Amino acid sequence: MRIRLGCELICDVPKPTPMIVMLNVHHSRVADLECPDRLVTAPSVAIDSYRDSFGNWCCRLIAPTGRFTLGTDGIINDDGNPDPVDLGVTQRSVETLPPDTLLFLLGSRYCETDLLSEEAWRLFGGTPPGWLRVQAICDFVHRHVAFGYEHSRATRTAAETYAERRGVCRDYAHLAIAFCRCMNIPARYCTGYVSDIGLPPPYAPMDFAAWIEVFLGDRWWVFDPRNNTPRIGRVMIARGRDAADVPLTHSFGPSTLVGFRVWTEEFGITGREPVSSGPA
Repeated sequence: MRIRLGCELICDVPKPTPMIVMLNVHHSRVADLECPDRLVTAPSVAIDSYRDSFGNWCCRLIAPTGRFTLGTDGIINDDGNPDPVDLGVTQRSVETLPPDTLLFLLGSRYCETDLLSEEAWRLFGGTPPGWLRVQAICDFVHRHVAFGYEHSRATRTAAETYAERRGVCRDYAHLAIAFCRCMNIPARYCTGYVSDIGLPPPYAPMDFAAWIEVFLGDRWWVFDPRNNTPRIGRVMIARGRDAADVPLTHSFGPSTLVGFRVWTEEFGITGREPVSSGPA
């Protein structure tokens, strides 16, 4: 399966402003790119690239004064299979976990394990360790939180999401991550593209999505508390402890997002055109 994916962000910038941008497909999927999703800007500016401490590909630039557009467009090959599932995979004891997973047991900016630990054990202490425990957490978060873009708030934490019972996909991810960490399951935050391939219409306007990865057995597994079902054509851009580690754009000065489009669709299949979801 070939999937066309990309984005366009339009900003008004009152003065030259340094930015760090994470919009390119994650290095774990670069070999699948048939047409590279290079970052393109208008007007054209110099771009320096580097990998952050989590291995994410970052672009560093200075946005000029005025209307500034940046985006990507590429084609990626995908096996067309939904997210893998293994109901029997086990949960490792903390002392046997690989050292590089231990960071993802700790509390972080948006995932306050200290505030949620007692509640996590009350809710999930009786569930079977392993896949079924993580799925129970995702089932709970999916039911507990009401989705709506009108509920978006950049500063909302996992504990606040639990109390307020509303949010967007990043809030679902943060709450599920916090609960998993409280139950001694390494969990990390992922952002990228989630397609509607294989789903019946009508389709909502495309947006970037957030989901989680948890370490069970001897590998990381995808879980999606917002959609709570395996999806086809999931493509990661970046991962970290929580959303603070993987902002798609970070401006070191004022800028206003005035236009925003995301597309991910099976290439060569007649369907919807990329649709603007408006300012975020």
